[in-house]
Amino acid sequence: MNNVLHAINLGKEYPLPDGVLRVFKGISLELLKGDLVAIMGMSGVGKTTFLNLLGALDRPTEGEILLDGEDLLAKNEKELAEIRNQKIGFVFQFYHLLPEFTTLENITFPLLIRGVDKMTARERALKMLREVFLEEKMNVRPAQLSGGEQQRVAIARALVNEPRLLLADEPTGNMDWKTGQAILELIRELHQKKGLSSVIVTHNEKVARFCNKVLLMESGDLKLLSLQ
Repeated sequence: MNNVLHAINLGKEYPLPDGVLRVFKGISLELLKGDLVAIMGMSGVGKTTFLNLLGALDRPTEGEILLDGEDLLAKNEKELAEIRNQKIGFVFQFYHLLPEFTTLENITFPLLIRGVDKMTARERALKMLREVFLEEKMNVRPAQLSGGEQQRVAIARALVNEPRLLLADEPTGNMDWKTGQAILELIRELHQKKGLSSVIVTHNEKVARFCNKVLLMESGDLKLLSLQ
């Protein structure tokens, strides 16, 4: 199936004391296997909200979201948690690593949640550490790592369950450009190597140029953008 993710006429509103706040309405996105898509836009336009809907972290007010043809909105919370664990990898601006655990343990957790036995989980986590070039830091805790190294660990954690979909929210927003560029090159390399479909949310045009398709979120709509 070439169509990995299909969001159809999504709308999102939040209740206010005197009405509702409409973030957007009628937004659609079709993500094919191998797509590496950037969603650009000013802060506050709704990019993160949209990404959270795509990743089943939140539910839209209206519309449909199909992942591998499955209607996510028809799933209960337990089913959604399993889908997020098995099919979707998340990378955030702030790495959300567990500070009391080692690098290897942080990467192992998604596998253990899935029910993989400890020995196999450890082997697979170590393999992912090698793929992000941090094998020598396997017993180090997050506080002892640089920002770029922490993000590499977060990327390894996101991909250790071999998801179909990678969602990244400002993955380089917390680091200098040189470090950020290395992170983007790693994401692009792993995206291609693992045959992922990926969405990167950013306000930075330099980040968007790493992707093969760029969409601009503006005035509650998504528009194809050329950065030539």
